[in-house]
Amino acid sequence: MYPAEIVTPMKEELTDHGFSELLTSQEVDDQLQKKGTTLVMINSVCGCSAGSARPGVLMAVANSSKKPDFLSTSFAGFDIDAVKKLREHLLPYPPSSPAIALFKNGELVHFIERHQIEGRPAQMIAHNLIAAFDQYC
Repeated sequence: MYPAEIVTPMKEELTDHGFSELLTSQEVDDQLQKKGTTLVMINSVCGCSAGSARPGVLMAVANSSKKPDFLSTSFAGFDIDAVKKLREHLLPYPPSSPAIALFKNGELVHFIERHQIEGRPAQMIAHNLIAAFDQYC
């Protein structure tokens, strides 16, 4: 598990912009049972989280005319139970962090895995998400 002093600023990059934290497996299940669309950013200490994933997610939310009903996040390697539960909802995709998932009425409708984030600029991640928001939100 990562130390809180490393993780907290990375969490705050999202929570300071309206993302709610999913810290337990029950919170994950409760959130995904809600009607509407839920964006989940599986945050991590990985450099691609800071370089493109978190900025791309924030760019998409700020610049899209259609937005998910709920913005949420869990931190891999820190919010252990929540991320484990999220990964159950993401099957058959293998564990991936960072990762970005869009659920509609509890069903996974769009997923961006780490290999689709690495080496790509934040703008590309944002465009990908905005297209998903336009389709599902």
